[in-house]
Amino acid sequence: AVLCGAVSAFAPVVQQSRGLSAANQHQVQQIVSQKAAPDDNNNNDGVLCAKVPSDWQSQILSGLSVIIDPDLNADIVSLGFVQNLQIDDSGVVSLDLCLTTPACPIKDLFVQQCQDIINGLEFARGAQVTLTAQQNEAPTAAPLGMSQIGAVIAVSSCKGGVGKSTTAVNLAFALEGMGAKVGIFDADVYGPSLPTMVEVDDDNVKFVGRQIAPLKRGGVSLMSFGYVNEGSAVMRGPMVTQLLDQFLSLTNWGPLDYLILDMPPGTGDIQLTLSQRLNITAAVIVTTPQELSFVDVERGVEMFDTVNVPCIAVVENMAYFEKEKSDVEVDYATLRDKFLQVLKERDDIADEVAADVVSSLVDTVQENLQSTGKGEMEEIRIFGQGHKRRLSEQWGIEHTFSVPLVSTIAKNGDSGTPFILENPSSTQAGTYKELAKVVARETSKVLFSKASRPTLSYLSEEHAIQVGGMDEGTLSPAELRRECRCAACVEELTGKQILNPESIPESIRPMNISPTGNYAVSVDWSDGHKSLYPYRQIRSMLASKSNIDEEVVDGSMEIEKETVQL
Repeated sequence: AVLCGAVSAFAPVVQQSRGLSAANQHQVQQIVSQKAAPDDNNNNDGVLCAKVPSDWQSQILSGLSVIIDPDLNADIVSLGFVQNLQIDDSGVVSLDLCLTTPACPIKDLFVQQCQDIINGLEFARGAQVTLTAQQNEAPTAAPLGMSQIGAVIAVSSCKGGVGKSTTAVNLAFALEGMGAKVGIFDADVYGPSLPTMVEVDDDNVKFVGRQIAPLKRGGVSLMSFGYVNEGSAVMRGPMVTQLLDQFLSLTNWGPLDYLILDMPPGTGDIQLTLSQRLNITAAVIVTTPQELSFVDVERGVEMFDTVNVPCIAVVENMAYFEKEKSDVEVDYATLRDKFLQVLKERDDIADEVAADVVSSLVDTVQENLQSTGKGEMEEIRIFGQGHKRRLSEQWGIEHTFSVPLVSTIAKNGDSGTPFILENPSSTQAGTYKELAKVVARETSKVLFSKASRPTLSYLSEEHAIQVGGMDEGTLSPAELRRECRCAACVEELTGKQILNPESIPESIRPMNISPTGNYAVSVDWSDGHKSLYPYRQIRSMLASKSNIDEEVVDGSMEIEKETVQL
């Protein structure tokens, strides 16, 4: 009875496991039901005793192979996540689940699914899952102090004053809160922000052999030119490049899962040198809603594309201002005067009494209005609507975040305590945590995903664009050109097409096709136009064409049937 009760309580958990398909959920439910059914011959005081089969390992691995990593699109067994699989004399199964990062956003779900599947096996008496992460392997050309860093994430902007350093700091502490080992390197020598934004636990610079040990705030490692030199850096570009190179080589970061690189603003020699020297894994672009800032985002994406660094997210800072929503605006001074005027017309009310009554009435009106709109906030977009949709349609950057203009974020930036540490439950802290999840997942894709991206090539004889890789098919050059979503072809605010499809001749052809980052492909057309197509747009066009072809075939078959009947 105890066992059956435990199984019935466990069954709904299996149904809620998002990584299992409906068929696999049904399989696990059958296993659980079989385990729950008591055997009169083997029942010993309600305790089931099942012999451990010789192929217990293959049974467990077969069961766990239904758990799919949604980012890498493969099961956890084939990915090599399941390690050190053992079973003790009492039937308790133990294993290590070695993930790509300790900051994996769905690690708890993985653990629950493993436990559910193992507990569903007849011979298992429990499951102990230990979470680990793969060892960091830096490129062989990495600077000496960075040999144990798993991923370098550049936080960049092409314009100063957009909140880049604020984003970098809060992103780092959000990743650290998810279980990762994180460091921040302030690469802005001319205007270092890290010493102001993060007050360290101990400001004494220490040495490890001939290397500098990074400073610490909690579990986050920190290094900035401002920590070792209080004066300003007055030097030319080549000197700054050499200085940064020395910092990177001489700082003993130790083992880190992520090094957050707070890049200096711009797209010049320093930025390019850092991108090439550090072998940056991915980039996060920080901007504001203005059109001028969007132009800088394009420059930033193009710069990172030049050095083959994918842009995985865009943060739109100071996107809007929040205030309590109120449909009524009251001029309380005028209201007070009107009340007094009415009361003074009555001779039986003294002036002092009238003033007290008016004050009470005005306070009551004010309280009622405030309580009516309390909790309802409205967004006031001071700098415009922003360009999140345009970024998604043009560049294929799917992850965009809007951070409002909040005084406490600026106040924490000046106080030395990161906003996310002092306000962990706020809505804005939630945005930084979501950004951290995206960074963890997208970085794993960049480092570990084996899925191939679509490849595009022009077949001159057939006058067609061949799409290869996992998504195979052909597209007409004119059809692809007409689907351009750039600002010259589509109106940004309404999404209405500006380009006249009839103006594109069927003879148009691509002059050059090249990938842009991890998410889009760039095409130079024979009419002088340049287009960017996100891979998902290419896949959508192929799927639409496939559906149309199927409808045409089905229609032809119906016509043939009708002809035969006639």
